[in-house]
Amino acid sequence: MPASPSSVASKAADKADKAIVDTEKNVHDLAQRAERVVQDSLETLRAQSRAYAEEAERSLENAQKYVIERVHERPMTTTLAALGVGMLVGLLLGGRRR
Repeated sequence: MPASPSSVASKAADKADKAIVDTEKNVHDLAQRAERVVQDSLETLRAQSRAYAEEAERSLENAQKYVIERVHERPMTTTLAALGVGMLVGLLLGGRRR
C-alpha cells in the first residue's frame, strides 16, 4: 500500500527539521572556531608588538645616552651644530611663506 501524502509530508518535514538543526550546529561550531582563531591571532599580535615596543625603547635609550655623551664631550660644538640646524630649518620654513 502506498504511503499517505500526510505521512510523506511528515517525513519530509522531519528531515528538513533535522537538516536545519544540523546546519545551525555547524554554523555555531564554525563561529566558535573563528572566534578562537581571532583571539589567538590577537594574542600573537600583542606579544609581537610588545617585543617591538621594548626594542624601540632600548634603541631610544641608547640614542639618548649617545647624544648626552657627545654633548658632555663637546658642549660648544654641539651647541653650534644645534644652532646651525635651527637656522637651516628656519630658513627652509621661512622660504615657503614667500
